Amino acid sequence: MDVYAPQVWLPHERPSLPGSPSTPLHTAERRLAFLVVGFIVAVTGGLGNALVSVNLPYLQGSLGVYSAEIQWLPAAYVMANVSMNLLLVKFRQQYGLRLFTELFLVLYALATVAHLFVHGLASAIAVRAAHGMSGAALTTLGLYYTLQAFPAQHRLKAVVFGIGFSQLALPMARMFSSELMEFGEWRGLYFFELGLALLSLACVLALKLPPGDRVKAFEKMDFLTFGLFAPGVALLSAVLALGRTVWWFESRWLGLCLAGAIVLIAAALLVEHNRARPLLNTRWLTNGNIARLAMSVLLIRVVQSEANGTVGFLQALGLNNDQMQMLWIIVMIGTVAGLVASALTITPARIPLQLMFSLAVMAAGAYMDSDATNLTRPADLYVSQFLLAFGGAFFIGPTFVSGFGAVIAAPNNLVSFSVMFSITQTLGSLLGSALVGTFQVVREKFHSSILVEHLTLLDPMVAARIQSGGATVGAALADPAARSATGVAALGAAATREANILAYNDVFLMITLVALLTLAWLLGRHLWSVCVVCQARPAHNAQTGMANVSLNNSGSR
Repeated sequence: MDVYAPQVWLPHERPSLPGSPSTPLHTAERRLAFLVVGFIVAVTGGLGNALVSVNLPYLQGSLGVYSAEIQWLPAAYVMANVSMNLLLVKFRQQYGLRLFTELFLVLYALATVAHLFVHGLASAIAVRAAHGMSGAALTTLGLYYTLQAFPAQHRLKAVVFGIGFSQLALPMARMFSSELMEFGEWRGLYFFELGLALLSLACVLALKLPPGDRVKAFEKMDFLTFGLFAPGVALLSAVLALGRTVWWFESRWLGLCLAGAIVLIAAALLVEHNRARPLLNTRWLTNGNIARLAMSVLLIRVVQSEANGTVGFLQALGLNNDQMQMLWIIVMIGTVAGLVASALTITPARIPLQLMFSLAVMAAGAYMDSDATNLTRPADLYVSQFLLAFGGAFFIGPTFVSGFGAVIAAPNNLVSFSVMFSITQTLGSLLGSALVGTFQVVREKFHSSILVEHLTLLDPMVAARIQSGGATVGAALADPAARSATGVAALGAAATREANILAYNDVFLMITLVALLTLAWLLGRHLWSVCVVCQARPAHNAQTGMANVSLNNSGSR
């Protein structure tokens, strides 16, 4: 029996693309089961990496590594996640959903189990890379399960939820990751991650997706492209992840990695550009609509990195994750509200307006944070962070739908779209964190130099501040010089804290500006397209009218 022979489907069952499941009718109970499994799988795909990302400082201490070394963990995830999207689509198309599902969940579980018995940075990086590969698969799998939960007339709503469930991972990780660290330090995180992987595996084995069409998809040249593109993305991810930590212009290896990334990615694109059946359709990716979509998503991901700035700001004030729990609950509520609002309002015609609305909401939230002081506490950020979480969740579904419509029209571009969407999401998030972190460091040095410039012992207020700072340890230090040095150190710490606060305010203003400029660009494009349609309509009506007159005249003759 030829497994690649086309199957006969009823009209409502036909898969949208090779490698995707068919869509038979389900009972209400079975639809609910598909929704629950889709949620579990999608959250599993994002929560493991989120748990690591929000606990990097604590993992650094647990693993006994330097700050630059711990940054390899998020870099390894992005390296594997982006690269695997090149092969996953064709793997699913050629070998089917069942093998696709079980193989990557088992791989993920085995890598996590191995890390529980090997304590070291190398094994942690291997687990992150394995999770990057399986995470790319689980995101798609969660979407497929969610699509089965909705009838055909609500398929767009299913897409919003299927893509959006993974957005819940980050606030969930911030809400309870501290308890996991208390349970068993870094092993607590990996035990929980292992439990999620096994739960997902049990769910997909108990409730299988309907079968789909299988086609012979792989070609030999695909692996050449992967061999060039994957190391190129890996080098680029390393530069973005570690550039701020080791600093961009002080480490020679960063420049070598960036040069290597440019050469390898350019070589991969050159190979693809000249292929008859490319894995990456460079002509399609450089199409005006697709390129603008990718740029807008990338800019929105930069705006979303404001959340990292908020965490850094609160940590600069001396707050820890336990004191921010209510803030993360508010963020979770905002994310859920954004997903629900997006699903309820989405239509193809509203997608540009939804993207602009999400940018306006995030710009408002970032601007509200830009007047923070050393008295700002998490309760002062509830409204702004709710708006940012709402806007971030509101845009993700319409973005995916707007690009996927072009894939339905040309199914051969599915791999290209998957890679483009993955790059703008995962690599875009890494880029946003790098830009925000770098800008914050630069502005902190600027404000620190101005503040310290005016600190002189000739100023009575400065002398009094140093004296009061030394008096706090007067009972422990009898030496006046030591007390004076302690006072100077306390004043320096206060100046550094204020410089950081001013720098984070600049970051929030910068993000507001990026959001507003992106909004203006999208609004200009939308108004231009509306004007073009309005101008074309009278011309079309005039031509139709002339044709009708001609027909009437010929009829009268």
